[in-house]
Amino acid sequence: MLEGYFPILLFIFVGIVMGVAPMLAGAILGPHRPNDEKLSPYECGFEAFEDARMKFDVRYYLVAILFILFDLEIAFLFPWAIVLKEIGMFGFVAMLVFLGILTVGFAYEWMKGALEWE
Repeated sequence: MLEGYFPILLFIFVGIVMGVAPMLAGAILGPHRPNDEKLSPYECGFEAFEDARMKFDVRYYLVAILFILFDLEIAFLFPWAIVLKEIGMFGFVAMLVFLGILTVGFAYEWMKGALEWE
């Protein structure tokens, strides 16, 4: 009954080993020569002059969310383009609806000035 899960468990085990083994090898075999220069905080070559928890402008997050949104749109377009012949007209119309919704959202953001950076 559980034989079907063996490849999944093997994949998880190999992934964990491949992620942990280099870190352990580096910790065991790597040189350990800490000094003040290596342990100091690094911020573009300067000493830190502000609190790391300073507030960012909301527009920064808005641009990041818009980037993720349109990046995901492209991620959906590639598989759709590959299987377009198999899914036929229904798939084509479904993608047109999807792109239409995204276009309406993009036009709304543009009209509200979300893409303007002052």
